[in-house]
Amino acid sequence: MKRKLVAIGAALVLGLGVAHAKPFKWASAGEIATWDIHSQNNALQNGIHAAVYESLVYYNSRTFKVEPVLAASWREVSPTQLRISLRKGVKFHDGTPFTADDVVFSIQRAMAKTSNFAIYTQGIDRVVKVDDHTVDIITKGPNPVLLNQLTELRMMSKAWAEKNRSVEPRDMKATDETFAHRNANGTGPFILKQWVPDQRMVLERNPNHWGKIDSNVTQIIYTPIKADATRMAALLSGEVDLVLDPTPQDLPRLRNNPNLKVIDGVENRTIFFGMDQFRDELPGSNVKGKNPLKDLRVRKALYQAIDIDTIHRVTMRGLSQPTGALVAPQVAGWNESVHKRYPYDVEAAKRLLAEAGYKDGFEVDFACPNNRYINDEQICQAVAAMWAKIGVKAKLRTMPLVTYFPMIQRYEASIYMLGWGVPTFDALYTLQSLLHTPGPGGDGNYNVGRYSNPKMDAIIDRAKTETDPYIRPRLLTEALQLQNDDVAHIPLHNQIIPWAMKKNIEVVHRADNRIDWRVLNVN
Repeated sequence: MKRKLVAIGAALVLGLGVAHAKPFKWASAGEIATWDIHSQNNALQNGIHAAVYESLVYYNSRTFKVEPVLAASWREVSPTQLRISLRKGVKFHDGTPFTADDVVFSIQRAMAKTSNFAIYTQGIDRVVKVDDHTVDIITKGPNPVLLNQLTELRMMSKAWAEKNRSVEPRDMKATDETFAHRNANGTGPFILKQWVPDQRMVLERNPNHWGKIDSNVTQIIYTPIKADATRMAALLSGEVDLVLDPTPQDLPRLRNNPNLKVIDGVENRTIFFGMDQFRDELPGSNVKGKNPLKDLRVRKALYQAIDIDTIHRVTMRGLSQPTGALVAPQVAGWNESVHKRYPYDVEAAKRLLAEAGYKDGFEVDFACPNNRYINDEQICQAVAAMWAKIGVKAKLRTMPLVTYFPMIQRYEASIYMLGWGVPTFDALYTLQSLLHTPGPGGDGNYNVGRYSNPKMDAIIDRAKTETDPYIRPRLLTEALQLQNDDVAHIPLHNQIIPWAMKKNIEVVHRADNRIDWRVLNVN
């Protein structure tokens, strides 16, 4: 009887705050590509992974300040040595304890050649175990954004990875799978119970989680629904509780529905086009023996042929902030000067093409995702029609994100769409990923047009270790302006993100467009 009363008491303690819990069902157009947390750097995927795998630190969803998670505290021993004290009593979902060995392993794993997370380990020289609950992160030089980088480095069990032959991250450019691709073992508030790609994902509350979670949700069910009409119907019928990406044309009726609510926020993500500036000849183009996209005049012509106001008004229905910058206003380094766009001018674009030797235009491959960004396919269709007016015949092909991202990372697109959020809220993340000549340590890891400028590389390399509060912003802005002068990419807009949900859902809208599972409630 005594044991029975103890068990009942324990159940009541675990049940505090979740006595009236219901499953949380949500949907969006996209699907994740893997459960390997260091394999592919994708925002939707990273946000879902965060329910199961935790990082040392994470952003507070209300203040967006870095706060401790698996790290209990930290202090700077020197400008190149950060000592982190780990939280004690934390266990992975398989019951094994979380220790310094797992931190060293996880960060080293994120630095592996097959990892797409080297951008978050930039500047790190090595990680050293001090004792079972203390690690030192040694950097190559001062790193002003190290803590921000650590928000995206989630921790994996070393023993579990070794046991299941998943020591190296899965190479998303290859076809081989690892155990960590379809299975998960984190320390987070939810446990992966089922994942049937493109159909259904089920996460269940971790009863042994170390922390106090301000959520009454005990089960999360995610359904990827690519078709807009089907996704909206699922919300209107009550089949799902929240849609992360409601269609702009449906927003008025969703806002007027008494059973629903829509919350909006500006995302720290900029949508842009990248261009192959590396190949000497573009595959599939009618221009032989040279690459038109290497010519600044051609890139500027493509830019000036885009009627961004029409895209904002018609295609996006106001859910965008047209911009000439490669980062959003919330990001350090942004200012009004880099935000200014080249003017829309069809005649100027035609003159530029003629000067470059393409008065009759040319044919070019044009690739876009069809389920990643707001109206991504529709934007690309509109732009293809605009380019046709200056004689550029863009051969548009669209595909879902799970195949799109590996494709562009294999350098198989001549012109491509990409949206780049900034988890560190510092322009270095964008500059290093998109504009640095591809190389080790995260340099150019998404520079899939392979733009290269020694001056740009020098500015970025200096910004990696510059801590002076006056010099650093100027460096970031200088690099952003150089990107504009070179038309290394063609910026379009910053996304404005609406979330549509039932009235009884409580959630905090985040600038990185991800749900914080720790503060999610179903009333």
